[in-house]
Amino acid sequence: MNMTGIVYRPPYEANSLLLQVTLGCSHNKCTFCYMYPDVQFKVCPMEEVEADIEEATRYCPNVKRVFLEHGDAFVLSAEKLLKIADAIHRKLPKVETIAMYASIQNIKTKTDEELQLLRAAGIHGLDIGVESGLDAALTYMNKGHTSAEAREQLLRLTKAGMDYSFNAILGCGGAELWKENADATADLINAVQPHLLFIGSLHAQPGCRLYQDMKSGTFKECNIGQLLDEQERLIQRLDLKDTYYFGSHPSNLVPMQAKLPDQKQDMLEAVQETREQLRAHLDEVPVRGGEGSILNR
Repeated sequence: MNMTGIVYRPPYEANSLLLQVTLGCSHNKCTFCYMYPDVQFKVCPMEEVEADIEEATRYCPNVKRVFLEHGDAFVLSAEKLLKIADAIHRKLPKVETIAMYASIQNIKTKTDEELQLLRAAGIHGLDIGVESGLDAALTYMNKGHTSAEAREQLLRLTKAGMDYSFNAILGCGGAELWKENADATADLINAVQPHLLFIGSLHAQPGCRLYQDMKSGTFKECNIGQLLDEQERLIQRLDLKDTYYFGSHPSNLVPMQAKLPDQKQDMLEAVQETREQLRAHLDEVPVRGGEGSILNR
């Protein structure tokens, strides 16, 4: 499909049809984000979207899942999203799910009735950057929502029958608030019981405010030991009934995928084993490579 700008997608959307409906991110102010630094947000004209859907009928007529691009396509009005969903289903009748990035602010703008209509149209599996349950971290990261707002809006999604990925970032509280970040984030996750929990660890690249704050010392990032301690504390405090933990992002010290609560003990043992393996590096700040991968491990 024709795409404008750099394309980002969750790893589990590898086999999905990527369909661009917006350019950039409507918020584009997160302290840690470097995805669309110079991209002015805009909505793609419906005729362009329909042309891309028509093209998809030639190359992937049997596709079952569509992921709407770019940064937070759920910012579109319910009316616009329903039109896009209708066009997809008319041309690609085997599509079962239409997923996309979303934010807490995006959910807020939709009524309960609209959320139910969107779910009935196959819109499902939203990927939401909640990042933390700690208000101090959310404020510094400039997420535009509080923990209480995140809880309220995510429960509205559940009520409407929408599954979603709760994206959390280890290290959001920095070296001084890693315990508080783990506890508050676990409390929020437990309150909303997400279907999917996506975990990464905080990293920065040139082009975002966090990178400069880390360089200047304004933000003191977690060392390797603290990241391991935070991950262990988070897992210990999770009380989930049926959640898939996706923690294979390269920024993580302990890559893992597991089902909670069944594999909780295995997860804790994996963290403990990694701590033992990295005993000589626990006081070091992570040295990062591409996509935040940790090189000193």
